[in-house]
Amino acid sequence: MTSKTVDMKIESNIALQADTEVEANPDVDQPQLPTDKTRREPQNQYAYNRDYRFWSIILALCTMQILCSLENTVVVTSLPTIVKQLGLGSSYIWVTNIFFLATSIVQPLTGQLAGLFGRRHVALSVVAIYTLGSGVAGGANGPAMLIAGRAVQGAGSGGMTAIMGIVISDLVPLRLRSSYQAILAMTYAIGMAIGPVVGGAIVQNTTWRWVFYINLPFGGVSLVLLWLFLRVKWDKETKIREKLRRIDLTGNSLLVASTVSVLMALTWAGSEYPWSSYRVLVPLIVGLAGLVGFFCLEGSTWVLEPVMPLRLFSNRTSAIVYANTFIISMLNYWIFFFLPLYFQAVQLSTPTRSGIQILPITLIAVPGAAVGAVALSKWGRYKLLHIIGFAFLAAGIGSFSVLTANSSTAEWVCLQILPSVGAGMVLDTLPPAFQAGVDEADSAAAAASWSFVRSFGNIWGVAIPAAILNIYSSQYAADMITDPAARLALQNGDAYSSATRDFVESFPEPARGQIIEVFTRALSKVFLIGIAFPALSFILSFIEREVELRTTLETEFGLEGKGKIQS
Repeated sequence: MTSKTVDMKIESNIALQADTEVEANPDVDQPQLPTDKTRREPQNQYAYNRDYRFWSIILALCTMQILCSLENTVVVTSLPTIVKQLGLGSSYIWVTNIFFLATSIVQPLTGQLAGLFGRRHVALSVVAIYTLGSGVAGGANGPAMLIAGRAVQGAGSGGMTAIMGIVISDLVPLRLRSSYQAILAMTYAIGMAIGPVVGGAIVQNTTWRWVFYINLPFGGVSLVLLWLFLRVKWDKETKIREKLRRIDLTGNSLLVASTVSVLMALTWAGSEYPWSSYRVLVPLIVGLAGLVGFFCLEGSTWVLEPVMPLRLFSNRTSAIVYANTFIISMLNYWIFFFLPLYFQAVQLSTPTRSGIQILPITLIAVPGAAVGAVALSKWGRYKLLHIIGFAFLAAGIGSFSVLTANSSTAEWVCLQILPSVGAGMVLDTLPPAFQAGVDEADSAAAAASWSFVRSFGNIWGVAIPAAILNIYSSQYAADMITDPAARLALQNGDAYSSATRDFVESFPEPARGQIIEVFTRALSKVFLIGIAFPALSFILSFIEREVELRTTLETEFGLEGKGKIQS
């Protein structure tokens, strides 16, 4: 018996088992079919065969994931040093937020381009863009060039994040996707784990420029693998001019403008201007109104092929997953960017050591992701995973508020277990839940839209806790710090860039102890306020409905040379 025949029988058994489970569980909803107005063309069915090309593509996606995750966290421990050496001051927030902004706004467009011009060309382009941005950021001679490089990097990173989800949707049936997303999650965890350590080591032992140059060899490997193996079918007949006309330029433009407006408000709030200032409120209100207008436009008859069609959110579960994706993405960066501040500003760790100290939260996420993936593939049920995961996250992020300068190693290690396991269980089981309620033809748009929401949440996950840190640091500094220079440094929106061991140790006692106490209390507020968000997701998860996860592989972008299943 050939391996192909074995694979076909295995998949047939899986499909039969899934059908039996649905019949035995009437509470499991069938996917909602699109209405006549939105009905899509039926997709071709392909055999789910895992040959050498399949695994080569998975390897290529893993190299892309390393690029994304490494750059997301390598600046966590190195950013305070970069801010100081380039003299960014309160503009430091743009180094992270411009990256997240560019990451989020390109993802819906990436999904549309991948449908028009094929996965391979888009994948190669976004990796090349990311690599170019890394070179620009590494060679920066001033704040403007660094921020520009980060913007280019972000555009490439967003494109890679979107295309990875799209390619997985082309290769793997929905029921089994979480297993391969777990592989990518483990790769992501490796990048997240080594990123802070690498970033801290670089700024301590060599120039900070290698924080960005380190991406160049990874980008080269990824380009080679994608060029050799990512060869999937796509529409080669339609003329380029006709394809360009199908791009939702109006929707994309409105989405970009609205997201930029929101980002400007979040960047200025608390550092440049108070939250009550019209300079913050006006762009924030305009941006949020623009996002509402964007969704109204996408649901109108004016746009023939919307970049983010509203049918993706037409059922309750998809809408809830949309909201919970935003929240968990925000929480991930809430923790990853502000837990190292505790280690550097309160426990006076070096950047390298602070990177090592947050290793538990990255490494423990791997078994959490594995549990979620195995459970979802075996039983096809995600609701309970989300409820448990968000409960762990709420308890975990709140527990960080008890950390002080005297907290033991055992204490801060153990406190990282709950949020890590919770995030691992939730994050990679959200995309299948989101895609389950939409037609298979919309899988690419759903993957790109989910990636957009995830990246948009990252922006808020840095901006909101930064604003909280600045507000409370300023209040506590006014009451507790006697040294005028130290007090002034923490009252001008510079609390984040001042949260380093070098800054704290530059002051003698008693100012040093006072600064540590200010950071301890301010960071405690950061984590306490953070409880509200996973608590909301915990409640929303109860409203989700279980939707059947499909076991057939339907796509217009199957691997070249693989035959379709005849109906």
